[in-house]
Amino acid sequence: QVQVVESGGGLVQPGGSLTVSCKASGIDFMNYRMVWYRQAPGYSREQVALITSDHTTEYADFVKGRFTISRNNAENTVDLQMSDLRPEDTAVYQCNAHLNQWYSYWGQGTQVTVSS
Repeated sequence: QVQVVESGGGLVQPGGSLTVSCKASGIDFMNYRMVWYRQAPGYSREQVALITSDHTTEYADFVKGRFTISRNNAENTVDLQMSDLRPEDTAVYQCNAHLNQWYSYWGQGTQVTVSS
């Protein structure tokens, strides 16, 4: 049974930092591209960052220089370290484990709220 579970969300003040984590089980994790998305109320889901099986990373322009994605294949986890958080970063952050169109799994998401 495949499970993708996010954790680490919460309330943080503007300018603060937070790390959200994703743990996947039931898959050959090291072969999967891991992607963080987010969705704010009233907005479409948008891709935030991804890390490939060979640890290549890509970032959306709106998080470059502020967010860092990393993975630990031994623990089947992927982290998203977020710094200099802004109110517009408030969203549900969701993890996707993607191999191909037939094998792509989603977590339920974790809420990140940036507010004073």
